[in-house]
Amino acid sequence: MANPVTVLGIETSCDETAAAVVRSDRTILAERLLTQLDEHAPYGGVVPEIAARAHLSHLDGLIGAAMTAAGLGFADLDAIAATGGPGLIGGVMVGVTTAKAIAAVHDLPFLAVNHLEGHALSVRLVDAEAAFPYLLLLVSGGHCQLLAVEGVGRYRRLGGTLDDAVGESFDKVAKMLGLGYPGGPALERAARDGDPARFRLPRPMAGRPGCDFSFSGLKTAVRQAAEGLPAGDFETGDLADLAASFQAAVVDVLADRSAAAIETFGRTFKRGNNRSPAFVVAGGVAANKAVRARLETLAGEHGFHFVAPPAALCTDNAAMIAWAGIERLALGLTDRFDFKPRPRWPLDELTHA
Repeated sequence: MANPVTVLGIETSCDETAAAVVRSDRTILAERLLTQLDEHAPYGGVVPEIAARAHLSHLDGLIGAAMTAAGLGFADLDAIAATGGPGLIGGVMVGVTTAKAIAAVHDLPFLAVNHLEGHALSVRLVDAEAAFPYLLLLVSGGHCQLLAVEGVGRYRRLGGTLDDAVGESFDKVAKMLGLGYPGGPALERAARDGDPARFRLPRPMAGRPGCDFSFSGLKTAVRQAAEGLPAGDFETGDLADLAASFQAAVVDVLADRSAAAIETFGRTFKRGNNRSPAFVVAGGVAANKAVRARLETLAGEHGFHFVAPPAALCTDNAAMIAWAGIERLALGLTDRFDFKPRPRWPLDELTHA
């Protein structure tokens, strides 16, 4: 693109309301995000109706604040991008409807972005050297999968979870141990002071052929270990040890399954121009330092270049949605105003489409 393209991105798929203005030269002109932690904390998880009402109450103000901070009017934009799914349908509808309205009034292209594609392409917002194809481990609260990213809208699924996503497992174990909400960060904090070798927990699917994951058995093992602790001792070092043991098991599983995917990727995509292929880790769980450290070591052992977006771009955010919109707009992949928000939208469906 000869001249920089500017896109407003909107993210409302779960419990973060976000708006960002991003330019095709990888400049984030402005970003505004409002979390809903206080609203959902009493329930120990996200309540869809509460989330949708919060998006409806705050999205307009966040968009206005982002546009003001960027010093732009809607006439200065080249397109409007919004998460079209997957996600909690009430929130997705709020974002999509708002984006359509702005696009229609100002005669701008509308882009319905797959939330997972936002994560998949987020690395290209911060790393101009992240060239296709690359191997992606997408780990978040609702998703856990390994994909070969061949291009925008071109994804080959190598493996995925057979039950719970890894982020969901973090949250459920944290709730089980009474660590509070949000569970993932709370469990990571507890694990820092624990002994990861104290509890002998399983590593589901490790060593098996393929690249699939399973975490339900690991959660069951944690619950059984917790129930086996003496009454009254659960608030001592036992809690940190159990959290650390669980996190270590998750890291081992992610490393084992990723190693299998690296081998598959290497057989499928031959290296060219002496360039090391990239192993990208994205999604909310990619913010976990133990996960990052282990996977970076794994990538180096296999001759891959490890890349992970900054923590702020791993969790749900609007900048990645705007960037995915920029990438799709460059290919002419805009959407009609009759697009319907989707609660489920597998990433590899974009390839078939």
